[in-house]
Amino acid sequence: PGVKLPVCHELNDGSFAPITVLEAVVKQTGVYALSRKGRLSVFWGDQIFIPSAPFKYTPTHHADIMCTLLGGSAPTAEEWAEKGLDKYGVIAVSSGPEKNAAQVEKVDHATATKMLKVLGDIGQVGPSLGSFSVSASLLQALCNEYKSELTAKEGKFDTDPHFWMPLTLPEGDYIALMNQKGVDGAVSKVHHERMSKMKSGFDMGSMGLFGAVDVGQDACWWDYGLLKLYSENNLKFLDNDLNSDLLREFFAVTSKHMNSTIGESTKVDDASLISSSKIKSGSISNSVIAGVEAVDVNIDGAIVVNCTAKKIVAAKNSILYNLIDDSEEGIVAGEGDVIVSVTEENGDMMELRSKHSICGGKAWKEKVEGNEMTFEEVMVKNFGSNVSVIEEKRKELFKKTSSSFGDF
Repeated sequence: PGVKLPVCHELNDGSFAPITVLEAVVKQTGVYALSRKGRLSVFWGDQIFIPSAPFKYTPTHHADIMCTLLGGSAPTAEEWAEKGLDKYGVIAVSSGPEKNAAQVEKVDHATATKMLKVLGDIGQVGPSLGSFSVSASLLQALCNEYKSELTAKEGKFDTDPHFWMPLTLPEGDYIALMNQKGVDGAVSKVHHERMSKMKSGFDMGSMGLFGAVDVGQDACWWDYGLLKLYSENNLKFLDNDLNSDLLREFFAVTSKHMNSTIGESTKVDDASLISSSKIKSGSISNSVIAGVEAVDVNIDGAIVVNCTAKKIVAAKNSILYNLIDDSEEGIVAGEGDVIVSVTEENGDMMELRSKHSICGGKAWKEKVEGNEMTFEEVMVKNFGSNVSVIEEKRKELFKKTSSSFGDF
């Protein structure tokens, strides 16, 4: 969530800095605040969505989950397969006036129809976004139920398989779904019984238990949780479709060059987006850069964020992030290279390298591209670090290095 995006926003002191994914999420999700007084809202910290359905609503259920409801009626088996609903967590909403909902996960049409009989006639279905809100009373009930685990700080639950599915599905169907995840049936049975007991003792008042909040079929959704998606969705700033227009509008991008100083000898194409940067010379094409200060650049089809160097060479599909370099050769990234700098509280910096072709999750415990540490080892080493202190130190080092290059 603290990862920076290649577009800057103005801070309270009048300076500009790349916006983080978390800051963008807070900005986006704030539209639901007026509709959720007295409720706890939980959103993904690595993705942004712009709803096409109305975002002002009156909650009718103690828990409601965001989803993209498809069409005005339940899909046929053919439509279920065509829309790939067997690959997602799916929210189904009853056709009755209460609009109660239930959740199933990665099942075919026949299995879903069987499991969702608990709802009666199904009115609409759609893939879940995962984000949800809960009432204060349901939150308190969950805290009471799991008081011993919370006090001991032990155990781990995920909302979909451990809360929403046991609360909305019959025991046998829940056990079958969890068995697909490799969970022993006896374990699932005990958990379902526990959740059912909590539900039976919960006073729902005039509200239902579980409902849906439709974000609309035309909602825009930008995910930054994977390297591939970070690259893909940030390069959307260069496109000219409606989705990209909304992306630029959301991030207040009003021109191709914002708050930047570009030397007369610098060749910049019509597509590239440059934010809060200072470039003396070179060429920039099909790229998105923010917070960059360099004497000479050759950037083509790349994303460069918060970097300073005498020279920056970034080839197609490369990503440069938080790099500070005062060498004569500068920063050089080949096609598909990913180079980032990790700064510690004392100002020490370590360079990490990867490739577009490398899955960070699969290579989490491996030393790749000549790195001295694995990604996991870097995470453990920096766990608990004061990110505010690190950010101030990084800014200090950035300014010291960039100022040594002379006036821009």
